[in-house]
Amino acid sequence: MLKLIAFSLFCLAMVWAFILPQGKRPAYASLDEYRDPIQSTPSLPPFQFNGYTLTPVADFDITARILSISRYHMDREATLAPYDFALGWRMMSNPKVLKDIDISQSGRFYHWYTNDFPLPREDIESQSANMHLIPANDNVMDNLKNLSENQIIRIKGHLVNISGNNFNWNTSVSRHDTGMGACEVIFVKEVFLKQN
Repeated sequence: MLKLIAFSLFCLAMVWAFILPQGKRPAYASLDEYRDPIQSTPSLPPFQFNGYTLTPVADFDITARILSISRYHMDREATLAPYDFALGWRMMSNPKVLKDIDISQSGRFYHWYTNDFPLPREDIESQSANMHLIPANDNVMDNLKNLSENQIIRIKGHLVNISGNNFNWNTSVSRHDTGMGACEVIFVKEVFLKQN
């Protein structure tokens, strides 16, 4: 009998230790709507683009919801990446989660704020990101122009580091970083609109 009580207390302790402290886990937290971005060994050598050297550091494939869009005209980066998309995948693509999070962009950064965390902070930060988008051609640029917030898209291309003309811009290669340098710089070869 004592062994049964001890085992029951152990199980309760495990629930307390590993489930409850993780933050608010809503009933829909088991949803896995969109996979993590796929990042793989780069298939392309360095190349010239708009007067700069772009060095692919990874092939990149992401399916995500557009959380916010910012169009840039005046900064130096705009000659390469006229658009930043804040994107969310997995639980950060779920409208039930997003209704409790305020999202904005400015100065090439993505900002989020919530009064009542619908997910633990680490989930919000690792399942969303600001991404600098370099259209590979006019067709991709036209496609980017026609996209809007809340749509589900798929982007295929390369994470790139950029150098030239006394300018360097490096991509993030992690989904778990935050702050300065945490944005992905994507040379976008294809962009598709998917069904919501």
